[in-house]
Amino acid sequence: MTTQVIILNGGSSSGKSGIARCLQAVLPDPWLTFGCDTLVEAMPASMRSASEGFEVAADGGVSVGPEFRTLEAAWIEGVATMARAGARVIVDEVFLGGPASQERWRKSLGDLPVLWVGVRCDSTVAAGRETARGDRVAGMAASQAEVVHHGVRYDMEVDTTATESLECARAIAARAA
Repeated sequence: MTTQVIILNGGSSSGKSGIARCLQAVLPDPWLTFGCDTLVEAMPASMRSASEGFEVAADGGVSVGPEFRTLEAAWIEGVATMARAGARVIVDEVFLGGPASQERWRKSLGDLPVLWVGVRCDSTVAAGRETARGDRVAGMAASQAEVVHHGVRYDMEVDTTATESLECARAIAARAA
């Protein structure tokens, strides 16, 4: 059975977005790309600083509230519905809740063919990328680099510390075929 959904899980600035763009270029069919940033950007600004929504602390730590979880559940179900309708989907995710985060996706994706990919990057390299980006709170990349992988099961892993996004994408595409 051909892969319908590719889930890329890794910390902030680990290279997931670059891999997703490269996957769109190397995979033979059209693939849509969505990420946790897509969800956060779609939320009203008032939810980006409230205890009910999504909050990034001064040290880069992230906390989410019940309103965020409600919208996240609807978003995950929506992505799964698109895949069931025939769209091929790449998801750029950060499993802050480890296996509980993965389970939310597993439940919604059901029996769809999914390729689970861990995207790793050395925390100091990710922190350097974070600084270069300029759109993240300092400390987010280092705090997420390992914690997002604890207890999560993958079909494969890639490491962007010294490997370019295109090379990672080609390895993932070969596995997704």
